[in-house]
Amino acid sequence: MQERTLFEYAVIRVVPRVDREEFLNIGIILYCAKQKYLKMLYALDAHRLQAFNGYLDMDELKEHLCSFERICSADKQGGPIAKLDMPSRFRWLTATRSTVLQTSKVHPGLCIDAVETTVKLFNQLVA
Repeated sequence: MQERTLFEYAVIRVVPRVDREEFLNIGIILYCAKQKYLKMLYALDAHRLQAFNGYLDMDELKEHLCSFERICSADKQGGPIAKLDMPSRFRWLTATRSTVLQTSKVHPGLCIDAVETTVKLFNQLVA
């Protein structure tokens, strides 16, 4: 029997107008130290995002998401944050912010396979 390991995750949210506090879940960031795993999975549904009455710059949003991806994968193009160790990158990505791209509070869980858990959470909380 495989051992369950601790993981942490946060939901990625788009908040087109921070003053209204309306948001749409678009992705998941999952970190599992024991499996040396830090990944994000997201999907932009233009139809759902249009419900925010055009307050959203889709190109800018995509660029922010690409930055998150570069930081997750420790890509050199991700700047100084991408050079940090994996736990520090996860903490930076999930820090509280008042911007168009935000994350939920961090939630813990136990998993056997971090990849499978990322997909499962994505399907439950985003799709």
